[in-house]
Amino acid sequence: MSVPRFLIPTVLASLTSGAFGQDLLKSQPPLWSTRPDIAAFENSENDRLAVAQHSIEAIVAVKDEHTIENTLAPYDDAVREIDDANNIAKLQQQVHPDAAFRDHATAIVAKASAAKTALSLNRNVYDALARIDMSHADQPTRYYVKRTLLEFRLAGVSKDAATRTRLKQLNDELTTEQSAFERNIADDQRSVEVGDASELAGLPEDYIKRHKPGADGKIRITTANPDLSPAMTFAKSDNLRRQLHAAFLDRAYPKNRAVLEEMLKARYEIARLLGYPTWADYSAADAMIGSAKNIANFIQQIYIVSRPGQRKELDMLLAEKQKVHPGAKEIWDYEYPYYAELVRRSQFDFDFQSVRPYFPYEQVKQGILDIGAKFFNVSFRQEPDTPTWAPGVETWDVLDQGKMIGRFYLDMHARPGKFTLGRNAPIFGGVRGKQLPEAALVCNFPQPTATDPGLMEYGDVTTFFHEFGHLMHYILGGQQEWAGISATSMEKDFPEAPSQMLEELLHSPKVLASFARHYKTGKPIPIDLVARMNRASAFPRAEEVARLNGRSAISFDLHNGDPKTLDPDAVCYKDVHRSRLVRLLPDVTHFYAIFFHLSPYSSTFYTYLWDRVIAEDFYEQFNPDDPLSGGAPLRYRRLVLEPGNSMSANNLVKNFLGRPQNMKAFQRWMNQEFQPVGTR
Repeated sequence: MSVPRFLIPTVLASLTSGAFGQDLLKSQPPLWSTRPDIAAFENSENDRLAVAQHSIEAIVAVKDEHTIENTLAPYDDAVREIDDANNIAKLQQQVHPDAAFRDHATAIVAKASAAKTALSLNRNVYDALARIDMSHADQPTRYYVKRTLLEFRLAGVSKDAATRTRLKQLNDELTTEQSAFERNIADDQRSVEVGDASELAGLPEDYIKRHKPGADGKIRITTANPDLSPAMTFAKSDNLRRQLHAAFLDRAYPKNRAVLEEMLKARYEIARLLGYPTWADYSAADAMIGSAKNIANFIQQIYIVSRPGQRKELDMLLAEKQKVHPGAKEIWDYEYPYYAELVRRSQFDFDFQSVRPYFPYEQVKQGILDIGAKFFNVSFRQEPDTPTWAPGVETWDVLDQGKMIGRFYLDMHARPGKFTLGRNAPIFGGVRGKQLPEAALVCNFPQPTATDPGLMEYGDVTTFFHEFGHLMHYILGGQQEWAGISATSMEKDFPEAPSQMLEELLHSPKVLASFARHYKTGKPIPIDLVARMNRASAFPRAEEVARLNGRSAISFDLHNGDPKTLDPDAVCYKDVHRSRLVRLLPDVTHFYAIFFHLSPYSSTFYTYLWDRVIAEDFYEQFNPDDPLSGGAPLRYRRLVLEPGNSMSANNLVKNFLGRPQNMKAFQRWMNQEFQPVGTR
């Protein structure tokens, strides 16, 4: 039976996991197969929300004993439909080429989020779930109900009707503000005009070829990553780098100051209504880290362990600058990437431009798929000529022992109005026997052409693999019985760890040689070049850790008090200047305006470093010479990825490591640049 993708929600309500459900599973068509216009898209999304509401009404209508079958099952159906509607709309808000379509998608995000908030505050549903006899349920189901009831309480379901009404209003307002915050960043691409081609000196030849003067004789360099990153790293012109960095920092300002202030007010009031002193306390209540106090302690701990390495790195950067500017006493933020690259060349005998010829986009894509197939013990199959939301988007199936277990889409190149960072965008949550997990990889890499292979920076290759790790975690963890414990819905401060661990595979000479071949000669990347790259890429790692820690502090401090007493500019100034040793442009004080993660992560940006600690601990369980070999990859898949959210993330870590995580591996990783060659 083939069902058009945008009609599936109305059909699924009547399906079970029997034979008919299995037929649907086999024929689940790709997301965009019906090429929906705005009206069809909205109708489909509204159908999903209507199915969810029908399931909620069925729970409330139960007159007899509440059971897993008549209460938890329809609740899980409602969760799945609302989440799918929200995920689809969120994706189109971020990637659809048509601004009008993105506007309608933004409205659906608000509607779906409102439905989720309403469900989280529905006392009748909460009471029904609490009455289920769980004594004979399996462990994942018991954990699901226990965690669900906790989330209901954290949402405020136990409060009086007036408070629940206010909480819903605040959450709806917060959704609108978050969407506006993100759209303001995506829509505000800046550019710098270059009047003389000599300003591009130092940049790769293919970059210069892509940036020809316009009719007015001016060359335009944008703040999009394919333009920005090479210019900040390789351009000799201080003037160009300073202008670009200032333009980058100035995006979405002052618009997003006003939006952020409204977000902070809403979050603070929500926390206070729920009995927490701050949003940071509230947000940490169901996280691995446990409390706002623990977040503050973790940020301080990172500050302490990173400082010695930072000072060494600053001395190295200054020594490099003094070769050209004798008597220089400081490094500016817009100089930092450029002089870091010069240090890599002089101190580590490595130039990042030297590896770009080994990373043409199509070759990297195939290499990552091949590595992923071996590491995760799956295979990938492209669906050719499949309709998608934009030209160039690819559709791929994931197979396990020949059986299809998921689907993903690759939307990999920049275009106006598109989300500017890299992310794995969930689409359909997987439910065993009912629905395959689907997600989209959204990135902004150079677009290859007939005359341009789209050579990638090594950092872009790492980003690709990182986001691919999120995607595979979503697919492999999306095979649970329940949507609510499927994929990556566990504690908010764990999902980065598996992706960060996967990045480490790209330091293996054997792994890199399997796909990194010179686009002209076809020769694999030399082992000695990989060794030098690994040492060079570890510089300036302590400063990078400190940079992330400064952002963690901004994220935390903006949410760790009454917003009436907080000045975002003052918070940014204090936290960035405390964390970093380079000198900063004045515009950094409103960095918050482009700090995208303040929307989805709020006070929990510390996650990136918290999870790096876990990731490095994980990676030391693999064979460093050949991380794809032995039993570790399959054991990792079984114990960390496949369980999804069927148990606490703390237990996932303990099951794989045999103990809780510690910082020993992280500190070795952070100081790798100062270790003898060949050590980690």
